[in-house]
Amino acid sequence: MSNTPDASTHCHTRRLLLLGTATLAALAACGGGSGPHSTGATDRQIAVAPGVSLHVRDWPSARGDSDDVIVLLAGLGANAYAFDSLAPALARRHRVLAVTRRGYGSSGKPLPVNDANDMTYAPATLVADLLAVLDALQIERIILAGHSIAGNEVTLFAGSHPRRVRGLVYLDTTFDYLASGGEDEESERLSFEAPEPGPADLASMAASIAYARQINKHWWPALEANWRDALEVLPDGSVRPNTPPAIARAMGKAAHNFSPDYRRVRAPALVITVDPGTVGNLLPWLSPRSDPRIVADGLTFFDVFRPLRLADGERLAAALPGCTHLLIRNGFHSDFFIEYESTVVAAIDAMHWEK
Repeated sequence: MSNTPDASTHCHTRRLLLLGTATLAALAACGGGSGPHSTGATDRQIAVAPGVSLHVRDWPSARGDSDDVIVLLAGLGANAYAFDSLAPALARRHRVLAVTRRGYGSSGKPLPVNDANDMTYAPATLVADLLAVLDALQIERIILAGHSIAGNEVTLFAGSHPRRVRGLVYLDTTFDYLASGGEDEESERLSFEAPEPGPADLASMAASIAYARQINKHWWPALEANWRDALEVLPDGSVRPNTPPAIARAMGKAAHNFSPDYRRVRAPALVITVDPGTVGNLLPWLSPRSDPRIVADGLTFFDVFRPLRLADGERLAAALPGCTHLLIRNGFHSDFFIEYESTVVAAIDAMHWEK
């Protein structure tokens, strides 16, 4: 197969760039967890709107400083457990909160209204939810970090509530989903995407975890915790996502049709971009046993995607004058902050955040 991309390849590349390389099944959108250290978190349910509460995991600072707070927002489809490795590492110096946005995990799941103007899962609503969490916990100022799609919330929160932000961390986020084409619900499935789970993969929790292991680069304890919190166990022992499809569609549409306004951001920012480096780091479910034609398609896509991903990171950094831009090489979008945890923590702790 030729390595020269055609117009169709460019279209598909844009689609996966929009998804933040989330070619995993929805349940494995991101996550992590390593480690020898215990999570040590307190779990809270915090009301943010009538009938809606958010699940928050709260790690106290080992230094006892409750005013130095980092808030972690997971990627699309993931939940607070995604940070069960990174958060304890950061808690050596900071108090850390990991928040599950509405619609996922153990947070409330109001059904969207079948209306073109429905705001149930719009970024502005998610930002209002976060503000409600901070007010409920009487936290004035934070360092706000977001993975993947959460970059939308990071930028919007910083622009809307500048006095509540000491600094920002963009964990392999995309510059502008809307400018890249927005939501494309009709796009055909690509041959090299991760296989979707079949009935046998959802027959039990154990079967679903075995499936998840096959489509991830690594399998970490917190990735498993994230996975379990995204599933509902049915009476017969089988499992299914606990996020209703209507919510997943509404969240995806709202997120991918949002254009961040970086001009309103004033806080110091750390931008972390992941260079997959190899096709195995981009599409880890491909193996020597995969269909050679699918592997060839994946290699062609990798050759197009990699420079676009790097250029997108540069564009984001350029939109935030004075930011620190860190490039992590040979990482997997979904777990780089676990595999390269010490690098991520060191970069965050080296920043000169506002007091």
